[in-house]
Amino acid sequence: MKILKNKFDKGALNELPVVHFEGRIITVISAEEAARAVDYLLRQPVLGFDTETKPSFQKGRGMNKVALLQVSTHDTCFLFRLNRIGMPDSVVRLLSDNNVVKVGLSWQDDLSQLKRRRAFTPGTFIELQKFVKEFGIDDMSLQKLYANIFGQKISKSQRLTNWEADSLNEKQQAYAAIDAWACVRMYDELMRLKVTGDYVVDRVDEVDDEDLAC
Repeated sequence: MKILKNKFDKGALNELPVVHFEGRIITVISAEEAARAVDYLLRQPVLGFDTETKPSFQKGRGMNKVALLQVSTHDTCFLFRLNRIGMPDSVVRLLSDNNVVKVGLSWQDDLSQLKRRRAFTPGTFIELQKFVKEFGIDDMSLQKLYANIFGQKISKSQRLTNWEADSLNEKQQAYAAIDAWACVRMYDELMRLKVTGDYVVDRVDEVDDEDLAC
């Protein structure tokens, strides 16, 4: 029986072991590579999505465009470097697909930013922030949701790094892959619990408001 909490204690995050992605990470830096990657991805049963954007620290400067699109299967994550390849037809085809199960977190915000690169009609996506409410979970952030479901911590140490760098270092690649792959893992586990009913929700009386999606 899995015990979930309606709100995970933020202070308990540092007590948890850090999760690591052990799968393949493939960086996509050309339209040709993107086409091959999308052909592969659209043959998979479920995909996790996320994006990264270079932070802007200058006052008065607008938000940068999405630099990276991460799309993960159960064991392989593709990193589409949109700042180098733009939004080729293959990526639009992936984002517009209505057949493959596609999962994201705070995904409407990501879609809005992706449309700044090229207009497209989004396909069907499962929003984890809405899905978890079916289980009595009120948390919204990736960190808290993953900790609640799996008892592990996702490090956010690379979030404000330069996602438009000439090449992404290993820590950036791993961080980006985990954020997309975590969506697949959480969806799979929640679907299992939905079928089996093998969970209870421990309701916490005192909650904090620092639950922003990131």
